[in-house]
Order: sequence, then structure tokens, then C-alpha cells
Amino acid sequence: MASKGFFNAFQDIWILDGARTPMVDYCGALGHISPTDLGIKAARAALQRAAVPGAHIGSVITGNMAPGDFEQFMLPRHIALYAGVPIEVPALMAQRICGTGFELFRQAAEQIQGGACDAALVVGTESMTRNPICAFEHRTGFKLGAEVGFKDYMWEALKDSAAGINMIQTAENLAVKYGITRVEVDQFASDSFAKAVAAQESGFLAGEIVPVVTEKFELAGYKTRGIKLQGKTLEVATDTHARLSPPEVLAKLRPVYEGGVQTGGNSAALVDAAAAAVVASGAYAKAEGKKPLARVVAAAVVGVPPEIMGIGPAPAIKLLLERAGLTLDQIGRFEINEAQGAQTLSVGRELGLDLSKLNVNGGAIALGHPLATTGVRLTLTLAREMQRSGVRYGVSSACIGGGQGIALLLENPNATA
Repeated sequence: MASKGFFNAFQDIWILDGARTPMVDYCGALGHISPTDLGIKAARAALQRAAVPGAHIGSVITGNMAPGDFEQFMLPRHIALYAGVPIEVPALMAQRICGTGFELFRQAAEQIQGGACDAALVVGTESMTRNPICAFEHRTGFKLGAEVGFKDYMWEALKDSAAGINMIQTAENLAVKYGITRVEVDQFASDSFAKAVAAQESGFLAGEIVPVVTEKFELAGYKTRGIKLQGKTLEVATDTHARLSPPEVLAKLRPVYEGGVQTGGNSAALVDAAAAAVVASGAYAKAEGKKPLARVVAAAVVGVPPEIMGIGPAPAIKLLLERAGLTLDQIGRFEINEAQGAQTLSVGRELGLDLSKLNVNGGAIALGHPLATTGVRLTLTLAREMQRSGVRYGVSSACIGGGQGIALLLENPNATA
């Protein structure tokens, strides 16, 4: 019997190129910028790097989890229009929590394969800083003596009320299930930081980053948008969270839960960022003389128990490879989102994964996890790393709050191994 979940195979769908902003720590230099404007910045850069005119885009698919301002309803449309996509081209917002960025590629591939368009623009954008402090109970007013229900949107959203558990606790459950120790989690986190620092120093990560500067986004006949950096900052060009973090330093941090393995140092960093990519049919790529980064071969999405949601990538990857007719050892590189260290190690153990192939340029513990941006960033990094290393196949994947997993299979058209 085939694994449960759903699977898409794609015949001739390609990632032409993409770009992202730097990933900047929570309440840092990008913290005052609307996720719409971060998305416009990444979208424009992706189109420029792919050398694809906005006029050639037939669909815009965006992702953004938490509202960063009162314009979130218009975010897909504004990103499309200010990126230079024709006014007749529709735009939508997809939502699959931490899997959102991957879902954008899946939907783009479906649309292109179904004949809806020849080329699509996918954009994930997230301001973790601008998650609101909000209330949902007071539309009818405030009653005398009643509790005022304003709460931190981001903190509350980390809780799964169905299971009565938050996301850190799901990782603690996995640590118990797979016998993962605090020492192992801290070592994994330290390695993530070291790999990210090395990728920065080598210039690899810079190759996918578009620096953020003060600038205007003009659109004839409509209000001018833009980005204005604060103070004396002229440019933001690098990821800010990566730093060498020896295990003995990480070991000094207190666990979130007494006796647990997860700390602020071995969990995903909170950052603000946007990432975008151009996805197109093989016919379009050939007609326009493009040299794509990677082929989107297939996608898989599964459900898992909410209380161990972090294991989601394991069954998603199993289903992906089972239906694609590949084995784990044929995959040269994996990018699996590091929501928490114990969570990622659990996925590795469940799959029997060779960790030397995993997140070779660092992961979310070192670089950050801007929810809807993450899947686009991981997939773009994977495609570029596959080109550099010459491997044929790669998988990008993430766990998803509420109990899901998603995975994409990429193929390198220039594979040497």
C-alpha cells in the first residue's frame, strides 16, 4: 500500500533563478519594513537575475503568515504590480505555515503544467518583528471587569490548541521518542552555525542575497511605495544571526522547559526576510535561451500527529522518493528546515539520513526561519548548492505546525555526480 498523503510529479518545470533579502534578526534593521515591501524587493531582484521581463509572468503566488500591517489582504496584488507584472495577471496568497514557501513552488508547477501560464513568480515574505499584539474578542466592546484580551500574535500562534502543546514541546516529545540528548542537540546547532559562517566567508550565501537599500518602488498611476532604512544605515547586505557558537557556549543556555533539550540557541532564529524565484516551463526556458538552476521534479505533502509535528519531513520525503522511484542514497543534498535541533535530528534518525548531506551551508538555527520565506530560501539555496557540488538530485523539506510535512525534489541539469 502506498504511503498516505498526496504527491505531484512534474514533467518539464524549471526554476530559472531567484534572490532573497538578507535574513536579519528580530527587531533589527529590517524590523520596521512592511512584508509587502520586502516581498517587492525580492520579487524585483528575482526577475532581474532570471532576466525575465515582468510582462512574461502569467501568475504570481505569494506567501505571508502573520500580518505585518493593515495591507496584508492586498499583499499578493501589490507585490505583483510593483514588481512590474502586468495588471491583468492574477495573484494569490498561499498558506501552509512553515511549509508555505515550498507550497508556492508546488502550486506554480501545477499551474504551469496545467497550461495556466508559461512562467510564474513565487514570493515568500515575513516580518517576524511586525507580528502584531492583537485581540479578537473586543469587536462588541469592553465589559466592566472583563479580561482585556490583547496578546502577542506570534507567541500565541506557536501553540496548537488541539493538542494543547506548543512547537518547542513537540520537539521535546521527539527528543524523548528518539533518545536525543541535550549534548547532541547543542552539537548539531554548533555545526549549523559553523557551516553558515563558512558559507558567508566563502561568499556562497552572498550569491543569493540582494542587498536592501533605501529606494522607491514606482508604479505609474498609483501610490509610490518603497523602503527607507532607519538612522545612518545605508545598506543591509548580510544575514545577521550566524556566529561561531561552540557547544560549550550553547550548553550554558537554559532550556525552555526544565529538563528539556531545546534552548534559544539550538532552535530556529527569529528573523525578517523575503525570497522570490521565477518558475517556468521547459518550452519557455528553451524559447528564451535560459539556463535554469534546477528542474522541479515532484512534491509531496503528508499529515502527522500534531504532538510530534516536527517529524513531518520524514514521511513526506519517504512518499516523495517512493513515488518518484528514487532511493535515499541517490539524493546528494538535503535542505531540511531546522525548526528545532531535536526535531531535525529526529527526522535524520527516522530516515537513516547521512547528515553530511544535510544543510551543508547552515540551517535555520544559524540563519533564521522567517515562516513563509523559509521554503523559498531553502529551495533556492538547494538549487544553487546542487549546481556548485554537481549532484543530480536534492530535496528541500520542512515540518509544519498542526502536524504536516512537505518536500520538493529537484534535479540539477548540469549534474556531474
